Amino acid sequence: MRGAFGAGTATLAGVEPLMLALDLMGVFAFALSGNLLAARKDIDIMGSLVLGLAAGLGGGITRDVILGRVPASLAEPVYLVPPVLSAGLVYLLGQRAHRARVPIIVFDAMGLGVFAITGTGIALEAGLPVPSCVLLGVLTGVGGGIVRDVLANEIPAVFNGSDIYLLPALLGAICAAAAWSLGWLNPLTALALAAVVFAFRMVAWFLQWQVPSPMRGWSLRGRRPEPRRPRPEPRGRSVFRRPSRSLVRAVRERFRGTRS
Repeated sequence: MRGAFGAGTATLAGVEPLMLALDLMGVFAFALSGNLLAARKDIDIMGSLVLGLAAGLGGGITRDVILGRVPASLAEPVYLVPPVLSAGLVYLLGQRAHRARVPIIVFDAMGLGVFAITGTGIALEAGLPVPSCVLLGVLTGVGGGIVRDVLANEIPAVFNGSDIYLLPALLGAICAAAAWSLGWLNPLTALALAAVVFAFRMVAWFLQWQVPSPMRGWSLRGRRPEPRRPRPEPRGRSVFRRPSRSLVRAVRERFRGTRS
């Protein structure tokens, strides 16, 4: 539905309530991922609030600045409510939040799906070419997570070779652009596409899908083997690393139990 995203304005006028709720849900999910990551790193509540604000609002602010308009999260105080609520919620959880790793990935995937769709729709309403809109949609989806991980001294999931992160956002942005061209993009289809991106990201993480790595061990010049290079230094244990074997085993046993 054209006009549902409120492009060209930093106010909430002209934005459908369902689309606003979807956008705020994405802010809340990303903010929760930042707050839980702060809890894992023993960061106090003020630092947790800063990390939640950066994760929840970073992608949208970057998109709006590129579009040359005042970011909606700065013009409308309602966008500050989800990060404050999520910071208080994680603070009340106390020690239970310190070992949370899977919830971080779940909420991050939720924010990724929502913002990849809404970011593409806002860029389309701004009148940009479709490839630029897809790029802005992906940037909106991954931008907050990159800022969060950099501030928390984590390897950003975009650059983590152990899983697929960018491709779900790219798929969602392309599907949103296609739905827009057909006149099908509305709050319900946006929610459905966000769910597809979320499912793609979670299945890829759980099944350890990976993009192809650069080919090594041979050269284009006569295909002569290259000399072995020293192995790179091991990277830190990222929160976005592969799921533990115990988690995979538990899910598989529960799946087998439901089938029997």
